Amino acid sequence: MRCGVLALQGDWAAHIGALERAGAAARPVRTATELEEIDALVLPGGESTVVLRLLEREGWMERLVERLRNGLPVLATCAGIILLARDVTPEQPSFGLLDIGVRRNAYGRQVSSTIVPVRLSEAFAGPAEMEGVFIRAPRIERVGPGVEVLGWRGDDPALVRQGAIVAATFHPEITGDDRVHRYFLDVAGGTP
Repeated sequence: MRCGVLALQGDWAAHIGALERAGAAARPVRTATELEEIDALVLPGGESTVVLRLLEREGWMERLVERLRNGLPVLATCAGIILLARDVTPEQPSFGLLDIGVRRNAYGRQVSSTIVPVRLSEAFAGPAEMEGVFIRAPRIERVGPGVEVLGWRGDDPALVRQGAIVAATFHPEITGDDRVHRYFLDVAGGTP
């Protein structure tokens, strides 16, 4: 399987490392041509409004959304989940493909960034929790009926799945615990 990581902004290199540790071939994606050469995609953290502007400027946002609508498996983290969410507060454009509502920067500004436990569902082997790195993180405020919650920060959903979409409000790529990436690769390969 050829995994790509959108490499316009954010810590895309950490995602490549996590995917490779999980056993996948991974590469950065910066162009529409590179988008066509992959079987799965990661939308990393960063600043969601900046990523939208960069995709528009480069002229391939429509193609990206089309591939996602047609079932391209995607792992979205932090800003990536904002890009996919159906409802975003404060309001901003999004792809609207994941039936959740999110609030941007809900846990505070950069200085409020923190590491807290994320409680995992039985879909994950190993310890029942993992470190969750929350950096200006969104909060999931609504989960649609077709969305499965896979992890929680306290009572808040923090890791969800809808079909071939796996999305986290935190940054699993920087903890050294690659279970979210392994789970995503299983989803992308049609295993779970």
